[in-house]
Amino acid sequence: MAIEDYIVADDAQLVDWVLAGDNSAFEYLFNRYAESIRRLYLQRVGNVSDVDDLLQETFIKVFINLTRYDRTYTFGQWLYTIARNTFIDFVRKRHEDLSIDALPPHSTVTPASTVPTPEESVISLQQRVRIEHHLDRMTPRYRELIEFRYFREFSYEEIAEKLSLPLGTVKTQIHRAREQLCRFIIEDKM
Repeated sequence: MAIEDYIVADDAQLVDWVLAGDNSAFEYLFNRYAESIRRLYLQRVGNVSDVDDLLQETFIKVFINLTRYDRTYTFGQWLYTIARNTFIDFVRKRHEDLSIDALPPHSTVTPASTVPTPEESVISLQQRVRIEHHLDRMTPRYRELIEFRYFREFSYEEIAEKLSLPLGTVKTQIHRAREQLCRFIIEDKM
């Protein structure tokens, strides 16, 4: 597909292409929204390292859950909801006592339904196969960390305890594991 096709495509078309296996389309979605989500996190977090982690985590969740995207909302609204929830999880995991209501109301979007249609189930299976392919290429330690963090939804503290590692080591290794997974996803499109 020509670069121009990606540039002029709307978000819904890019989502369709990603779901059909075109990882280049995901890169264009990422490029459209990454800077605004990054600025959003910078306003709230300030620490660039945490911002980078949150940004990576957000887009991994987007990629994994793309089949759940409800087209009654714009892609930007859906993405913002994921980013907002990722930030709330981040704050909660830091044991800060911050109410959801205390966050600025940027969106009144109701999260998309979690019950997949039959078509979404098939697409989800295809996405899962693609993710499994990328996970199989990862080093065993990084794969284990990604599975704990994103599939079993363990906190950093739970992972550190389970693997008998210092918390800082777990955070660093998860960051590196996310980078490796993202690299594999991008390489797959080439």
